[in-house]
Amino acid sequence: YSGTKSTTDTSNLGKTDMDQGDFLTLMTAQLKNQDPFEPVDNSQMVAQMAQFSSLSGITEMNTTLKAMADKLGATSLGDAIGYVGKTVLVEGSTAYPRTSGGLAGAVNLAKDASNVTVTIQGASGETLRTIDMGAQTSGAVAWDWDGTTDSGDPAGAGPFTVKVSARNSAGGSVSAAPLVWAPVSSVSMGANGAPSLTLPGIGNVPLSAVWQVG
Repeated sequence: YSGTKSTTDTSNLGKTDMDQGDFLTLMTAQLKNQDPFEPVDNSQMVAQMAQFSSLSGITEMNTTLKAMADKLGATSLGDAIGYVGKTVLVEGSTAYPRTSGGLAGAVNLAKDASNVTVTIQGASGETLRTIDMGAQTSGAVAWDWDGTTDSGDPAGAGPFTVKVSARNSAGGSVSAAPLVWAPVSSVSMGANGAPSLTLPGIGNVPLSAVWQVG
């Protein structure tokens, strides 16, 4: 035993991926130590080079695509910030009155209906106003409420609950969803990378759920 201490180069420990430099070093060693009576097959060498080039290209492409996705995500969030302070029309049942009083919304009908009704309720579930819209065709049908009850009294500051119902000429139920106008208080990036809007009384909704911007 000489007493000398062997050392190990740890600079490459934990490295599992082969980069371009590693590949060239390995190929140089292969050429240098090849059997002169059985030299490396040129076609095999070309195939190895092509394979590495392909893998390297895929890695670079993935890096580029990730950078593009990050940039697009930042752009989408930047665009969504422009919605803060505006009002948007989205599917929901909770609504706040306009500064001038009353509120507006729409009914999204799956099919034509012979009778459409919008009911505005107070915080305790009491009916404040019933709006008879009559016959309507499929799609989004707008309505407007002046903020007074059926008896003509002011309904207050809300928030209000909006319920809708629709029936066809045979008396059967028609699928209908309430759409309400809501102010955008903030924006955030969702788990799927898409921006979402925060609406009072409704919560977070994806930007794609917005029907209209006020």
